[in-house]
Amino acid sequence: MLLPQTKEREYRFLLALRIGLPIFGLVLALIFHTFISNQETLGGAFYFEAILLLAFSIYFIFYLIHSGFSVKITDDISKTFTREYLYTYLNKELKKKTDYTLILIAVDNLSDINTQYGMKNGDRVLKHVVMWVAEYLKSQDIKNYPFGHIKGGDFVIGLEGVQAEYNTILELMCLKSNEFKVDNIEVNISGAITDSSYSRDLGYMIENLFELQKRTVSKKRTQESSEITPNELEFFVINAIHDRSLQISSQDVYEGEKVAFKECFIKLKTRDDKLLYPKTYLKVINKLGLGLEYDLMVLEQITLLCKDKKSVLAINISPTSLRNENFLIRAKNILKDTETRLMFILSETEYFSHTSRYNYIINSLRSSGVLIAIDRLASLHTSFLYLRELDIDVVRFDTYYSKELKLEQNRNIIEGFNLMAKQKGVKSWIKNLEEESSLELAATIGMDYTQGKILSELNKVYES
Repeated sequence: MLLPQTKEREYRFLLALRIGLPIFGLVLALIFHTFISNQETLGGAFYFEAILLLAFSIYFIFYLIHSGFSVKITDDISKTFTREYLYTYLNKELKKKTDYTLILIAVDNLSDINTQYGMKNGDRVLKHVVMWVAEYLKSQDIKNYPFGHIKGGDFVIGLEGVQAEYNTILELMCLKSNEFKVDNIEVNISGAITDSSYSRDLGYMIENLFELQKRTVSKKRTQESSEITPNELEFFVINAIHDRSLQISSQDVYEGEKVAFKECFIKLKTRDDKLLYPKTYLKVINKLGLGLEYDLMVLEQITLLCKDKKSVLAINISPTSLRNENFLIRAKNILKDTETRLMFILSETEYFSHTSRYNYIINSLRSSGVLIAIDRLASLHTSFLYLRELDIDVVRFDTYYSKELKLEQNRNIIEGFNLMAKQKGVKSWIKNLEEESSLELAATIGMDYTQGKILSELNKVYES
């Protein structure tokens, strides 16, 4: 017998004992009281009944404990039905209903999320996906349906009716999921649908769902990718970092009508001159644990290639790298030998609680002439905490607020954060402005720095 099975039996016995002791005590007290009060008149039947009562109490308590453990309805992580209970429920539904539809909802990149962000965040993503799907179906007037966790990132929903009634709903849900994120974690959701016209056997229906979903994901990847396999992508990224091969483009950031500084954007170059975009290569860098090497490579190449002494160049640096002693030593050596002025843009979802140490690092870099910016204010709770607790120079609002409509809807929030920043002597920055009306509203609200296509396209390309 495996250790978990042994421990479960021990747990059940101790639980039964804790529940049973008061009952046994009451039964024994009743028997003892009856025996004392009526000792002379008690017959042999009393002793037989007392033994039966004790035996029945023990059996009943252990039966209840066993039944309670053998039936588990909800999954601990997602709070949806467990697979076993879902199958039982759906089999009953298929027997009762003439037409029945099953929908598969799959989190395709759950494995990557667990690897990159940790299993705790992976569990959190599953909860948010379930809530998001439930809210979407509620908006379509679909309620009280079985929703179960099959395995990993895969969930099945059962709905009464034929597949044709729900095809459009599933397609729209998958389209809307392109915008779905949990904090800054990208979540890739796909779906598949089948109904009882395919088969009334639940096992065959589930297998068909996974086969359909597999084809959909495969087709989507073929359309969206340049047919680079994961192994090739890792090979390209490692070589690009080793060769110091990248392309740097920049965009002007304005303070009023004059250029205040430039934000730099990095693409990695393969040996056959293909360009890899951050959305593609950053996941691989995190997976391979190359964040420190990548950040140092970017810092070195920017100071070598960009010789504009008049402009400040803003680059994204991982906070994890920044807090690494090896990065700090090498970065200071690089900064000591260059006249290029830099701004480090920092963003992270998990709060680093040792703020005194973090402040010491930031101030040591600021003394070397580096400006520090915190990204995604008013979206990530860490950005607000860092604005409150760290000695920084600039805060950048999340791109969620770049549209005029979002700026206007959340104006009080933006103005509140902006006032807080100004009282701390920190300047505010908003990017991705694409409309004249958004630019005017940002100026009215009091943004110090503005950036976007309405002001300046990408320019100044440097290559190594």
